[in-house]
Amino acid sequence: MDKPVWQFSDDRGQMATASGVPTRVTAYIQAGATLWDHGVGPGAVFGSFHDGASPDRAKAGGLPLDRLRYLGAGAALDLDVLLQGTPDLVVAVSYGGGQVYGLAPETAKHLEEHVPVVVIDIGHSRSLAEIRDRFTDLARALGGDRHHEDATRLLDAAQRRLRTVTAATRAYVDTDPPAGPRVLALSPAGTDQVHVARPGAWPELRALAEHGVHLVEPPAGTGANWTTLTWEEAAALPAEIILSDVRVNATPVEQLRADPHWRTIEDRARVLPWNPETPCSARAHARFFALVADAIDSRTAR
Repeated sequence: MDKPVWQFSDDRGQMATASGVPTRVTAYIQAGATLWDHGVGPGAVFGSFHDGASPDRAKAGGLPLDRLRYLGAGAALDLDVLLQGTPDLVVAVSYGGGQVYGLAPETAKHLEEHVPVVVIDIGHSRSLAEIRDRFTDLARALGGDRHHEDATRLLDAAQRRLRTVTAATRAYVDTDPPAGPRVLALSPAGTDQVHVARPGAWPELRALAEHGVHLVEPPAGTGANWTTLTWEEAAALPAEIILSDVRVNATPVEQLRADPHWRTIEDRARVLPWNPETPCSARAHARFFALVADAIDSRTAR
């Protein structure tokens, strides 16, 4: 029997094989946006149980949504829908344990009976660099990543600037240990409550801390990734920079301005858009680091 000419070992330890390099890729929208940054164009993308009948543009990155199929999300994603366009590879993500994010377990199980599936772990057990490297490996296996060196230079420059900015703040802030403007990451959940991120649970937030950013830890709670607070409780947390979730499942900040506690936060802090499912590419991470560095620099200069 002839051996497959294409294979890739995913983060579950499972080997995806094909008779040739896959060219009809269906992907979870974040994974598809990551591959796009590497020069690999998916033919179709799907969302998560947080998404709806239209693609979440915050997750889509640079994807040309007008030129590819969006298959839907949640209960709409049955086997027949996922196999539209006869994909020869499905790329998905997991937050640990090998479970495919965005698909019902039975759907994911039967999908692999019809098409090779590659799952990349983007959960808290991985560093941001490790996640980025795994997608780079996959993109290269699919024939992409022709401009990897350019993207790497952008990322290196953004990381250096972030370290420089955070180091400079320590000369002006009289705390022990010295720290710059404090950063709080959150996801608005209506006018009554807000999910506040636990920095250690998010690879991109841990990466900020590694570059000297002072992240605010929310009070203890039952959630592994988030602590759910009232807006009054959130307003009491010390922060000069807010990373606010801009995915479709988060409440837009424009709808919060009637709340006095949100206005307190907005008056005190600089609010930045934050996509907890940003593409896992060097270019996207460079943009994220640059955004935070600019905010820290501007707050320090005040």
